[in-house]
Amino acid sequence: MTKSSDQLVHDPNGGMDRLREIMRRLRDPKTGCPWDIEQDFSTIAPYTIEEAYEVADAIEREAWDELKGELGDLLFQSVFHAQMAEEKGLFSFNDVADTMSDKMVARHPHVFGDENRDKSAEQQTRDWETIKAAERAAKAQQGVLDGVAIGLPALLRAVKLQKRAARVGFDWPEIGMVLDKIIEEAREVAEARDTLGQDEIREEIGDLLFVVANLARHLDVEPEEALRHANAKFERRFKGIERRLAAVGKTAEQSDLNEMDALWEAEKAAERAAK
Repeated sequence: MTKSSDQLVHDPNGGMDRLREIMRRLRDPKTGCPWDIEQDFSTIAPYTIEEAYEVADAIEREAWDELKGELGDLLFQSVFHAQMAEEKGLFSFNDVADTMSDKMVARHPHVFGDENRDKSAEQQTRDWETIKAAERAAKAQQGVLDGVAIGLPALLRAVKLQKRAARVGFDWPEIGMVLDKIIEEAREVAEARDTLGQDEIREEIGDLLFVVANLARHLDVEPEEALRHANAKFERRFKGIERRLAAVGKTAEQSDLNEMDALWEAEKAAERAAK
C-alpha cells in the first residue's frame, strides 16, 4: 500500500523517500515554505559549501555523535539542488545517483570490470587520473587546467591547478626552489606595502599564498587541512589567554599586547607539558 504524502513525511523510518517528499513539500509553490520557494542554485550553493566544511569539522574533532547530523545536512543540500533541477526539467535525484554510480563503476574497472586488482595505491591513482583525463577529453576539455572547479576554496583550487600543471612537467623539481620562491614573494609583498597601492598588494599576497600552497603540495600536506589546524590552535590558545585573564578579573580588552603575548607563551608551554 502506497503511503500518502502526510504519512511519508511523518514516518520516522521513511529514509530517502521521506527526505525527498519533505523537500518537494517545502518547494510546493502553493503550500510550501516561502523561504525555500524563493531559493535558486546560486543562493543555496554557499550553504552547500558550508555544510561540507561542517562535516569536515566534525570529523576533525572526532565528534562522531554530531557526524550523522552533519552528513544529513550535506545530503539535504544535494536533495535541494536536485529538487530545483527537477522543477526546471533538467534532471532528477535518481539521475544524480545514477550518474555517480556510472562514474564509480567506470573509474574502478579493477573492482567492477575485468582488470587486475593487484596494483598499488600509487598505480591506482595514476589509472584514476588517466580515466579522468579521458572523461575531460570526452567533454571537449582539452586544456590541462580545464575542469578545475572555479567555486572550490582558493587554497584547494591552487593545489589542484598545480597538480594538473605538474603532470605535464610544469613544476619545481626540488623543494628548495619552492622555499626560495616563498622568500622572493615575501620580499615582493614588503616592497608592495611600501611603494604600491592596495590592488598590487593584494596581487603580491595572492602570489605568496599560491607558492605556500605549492610548498604544502610538495610536502604532501593538504593546505586547507593545515590551515584548519592552525585556526583551531589559534582559537584554543587565545581562549586560554581569556581564561587566564578572567582568573585575575580582566578581559582581553583590559589587557595589552605584552601581557597577552606572555600569556600566549604560557599556553604554548602548558600544551607542550601536556604532551
